[in-house]
Amino acid sequence: MTARSAKPPTARRAGAQPAPVRPPRRPSTPRGPSGPRLFFERARRTWDRPLTAYYLILGGSLLITVLGLVMVFSASQIQALQSGLASTYFFRKQLVAAVLGTALLFAAARMPVRLHRALAYPLLIVSIFLMCLVQVPGLGQEVNGNRNWIYLGGPFQLQPSEFAKLALVLWGADLLARKSDKRMLTQWKHMLVPLVPMALLLLGLIMLGGDMGTAIILTAVLFGLLWLAGAPTRLFTGVLAVALTVGAFLVTSNPNRMARLGCIGATDPGPDDQCWQAVHGIYALASGGWFGSGLGASVEKWGQLPEPHTDFIFAVTGEELGLAGTLSVLTLFAALGYAGIRVAGRTEDPFVRYAAGGVTTWIIAQAVINVGAVLGLLPIAGVPLPLFSYGGSALLPTMFAVGLLIAFARSDPAARAALAVRQPALRQRTSRGGLAGVLRIPGGTPRRKREKTMRRRASRPPSGER
Repeated sequence: MTARSAKPPTARRAGAQPAPVRPPRRPSTPRGPSGPRLFFERARRTWDRPLTAYYLILGGSLLITVLGLVMVFSASQIQALQSGLASTYFFRKQLVAAVLGTALLFAAARMPVRLHRALAYPLLIVSIFLMCLVQVPGLGQEVNGNRNWIYLGGPFQLQPSEFAKLALVLWGADLLARKSDKRMLTQWKHMLVPLVPMALLLLGLIMLGGDMGTAIILTAVLFGLLWLAGAPTRLFTGVLAVALTVGAFLVTSNPNRMARLGCIGATDPGPDDQCWQAVHGIYALASGGWFGSGLGASVEKWGQLPEPHTDFIFAVTGEELGLAGTLSVLTLFAALGYAGIRVAGRTEDPFVRYAAGGVTTWIIAQAVINVGAVLGLLPIAGVPLPLFSYGGSALLPTMFAVGLLIAFARSDPAARAALAVRQPALRQRTSRGGLAGVLRIPGGTPRRKREKTMRRRASRPPSGER
């Protein structure tokens, strides 16, 4: 091949079509997770939002209260008729307490933190005074062997020990917060005094009436406060050992409490029917199945199960709503407990941390003791299921305590900013001042702001144009 016959590499034949030009490749963008990973990623982002705890506390507590009203109405009808009362007697009283409790919840949710701290000492003094009145003959009333009620006239009674739980939470949180600001909690004497002596005073007044169930809840609140305050392991273990020793003595010295302890895991009522309530609670749960026998169709509430609308309302719930209903209740309590722990763990305010932890310990410990007794895993302590069982004296302070958690969840800076963004448009406009929603044109009259919309608007033609 000569140089003349060689063709350049770019030469084209006659009539040949030019080669198509390919567009430049776009840089590939990284794809996000898809399928289950996308679902879990979105769930994680939703769970980490600032308002998650706020909505869990508000929604969970209201759902528990509403479901509790439904179950009180269902579980208390036969008990009311057997007592010669109207079938809706207990439900109407619980409904009034729920309305008042809801008002207290929203009032507590709107209060500033400094006002909550200001209520600590007055509430503690009033609680101690009322618990002393319980021991006065003619004022104190004995119910089911426990003298812890004050007769108010008519069908109304008051249990001051329920308000003592709230008083101990607020007062203990305020005390520990002030000592934390002064860096005094590094010494064990400042951590124990006067918190432990005041708790012992409240426990002594409660035990004078024989109410050991409430005393256990109050002890749990005390240990929760000490744990949150950072009590050393040796100190915490020592106080726990003393509490267990005193509790063992109180149980072994009372035949009724020993009998309740012997009913743990019982499947037979026993020779004297001493485990009747515990066994029939298991019967109610077992007969419910997966989805229950239907609302209002419980058999055990027809005189077989004592206290079906108070201490053992969870058993009636399992019989009528089945495993699905009981798991729903437990899920709501778990969500409430998680939200309370989240509020206590994310705050920088010591009072908010101690108060939120104390309220969460109170509600969850009481729920565990009640459900454990119904399941036969714990002795029957005679404590109601928070926000769910019948009893206005227990419902009112508990709903106020839930309002505290809501207020603490709202006080978080990120949650406060998110709530400000989600305010209604009217409230945002009126808070800015001046003419809301009005645009001022220099040298002219104000006109309304044009809203953004997907609808295409035609401009008005000038005069004379068709």
